[in-house]
Amino acid sequence: MKKLLLATAATTMLATSAFSAAHEIKIGVVLGFTGPIESLTPDMASAAELAMSEINDAGGVLDGKILVPLRADSTCIDSAAATAAAEALVSGEGVAAIVGADCSGVTTAVANNVTIPNGVVLISPSATSPALSSIDDNDLFFRTSPSDARQGQVLSDVLMDLGIMSIAVTYTNNDYGKGLADAFQGSYEAAGGTVTISAAHEDGKGDYSAEVGALAAAGGEMLAVFGYADQGGAGIIQGSLDSGAFDTFVMGDGMKSQALIDNIGDDLNGSIGTQPGSAGDGAKTLAAMLEGIAGTPDGPFTAESYDAAAIIALAIQAGGSADRASIAANVLNVANAPGEQIFPGELAKALQILADGGEVDYQGASDVELIGPGEAAGSYQEYIVEDGAFNVLRIR
Repeated sequence: MKKLLLATAATTMLATSAFSAAHEIKIGVVLGFTGPIESLTPDMASAAELAMSEINDAGGVLDGKILVPLRADSTCIDSAAATAAAEALVSGEGVAAIVGADCSGVTTAVANNVTIPNGVVLISPSATSPALSSIDDNDLFFRTSPSDARQGQVLSDVLMDLGIMSIAVTYTNNDYGKGLADAFQGSYEAAGGTVTISAAHEDGKGDYSAEVGALAAAGGEMLAVFGYADQGGAGIIQGSLDSGAFDTFVMGDGMKSQALIDNIGDDLNGSIGTQPGSAGDGAKTLAAMLEGIAGTPDGPFTAESYDAAAIIALAIQAGGSADRASIAANVLNVANAPGEQIFPGELAKALQILADGGEVDYQGASDVELIGPGEAAGSYQEYIVEDGAFNVLRIR
């Protein structure tokens, strides 16, 4: 009898496990939980997982299948580690799609080495290198943030509007930093500005006095820092302030972290920058939804992360399948017109429309519009640091 009970219990457990597996769809969340943007990624992950929770609370996709997020660490900078992390999700866990990666270099590595060969959709909320616009991706790579080709133009416009005609530039020595620096310099010089120097810096150093010295010697009305808030970018700014080389900075999206303000203090007041984002109702709705969940509900790339996860879920529903090829075939269909516009908090409505055979035009929190694999249209927030906070001045 005892053996019979044990056998029955084992059979029940196996059946329950099989039932659960059949009713789950795993979605990867590959972000830099360690590394130079580790202060940003927890909120990004929370936003992506909030979209999945909203879907699950509405009954899931495909008549009751639940989305299960699986996190993995991209490190932001170590392509080998990011590739291994993504491979474990794709081959080991069998994820249907991935939200991520974050930084451009590791995203390129994950796409080329893992997701494209395996036919897996990869939607990055924050990989902004212009090089990713032309990646040979078999229509599998998407991003919800616009390319740095656009951010470079926006930053140039900001400085021209302020009458800043000469500037020194430093950038983190990777695909993201170089791509943004080149895009900015091209736009700025075309508008009549002068880049006195454009110099790379390495992350992870304890002393940036040599780099700051070279930047100071070149001169400029301001210093543009296209780096990371938790790494070399912060070190360059602190070194510049300590030495008196520069006292005001213009920053790219990788620098926008409350941790930067907390670490540097009032000396950062007056500095300016840009980040992808909108000030529309969708962005405000998501920020309210993330209260108590994210440390900075309207922080960098939270909107884009929520949108990436939502698009994956709606693509599953639209295609009637969690098959990887079906997801890929339906991403653009749910993200763009025609169809009823969908915003944060309305994913249940979107699921029903799709179940009834209708169409949706997902706008989300970032007014997302995917203009083809690897490319997104989008707007930028122009901000200034004032009284210990990033204050948005306008949308460009």
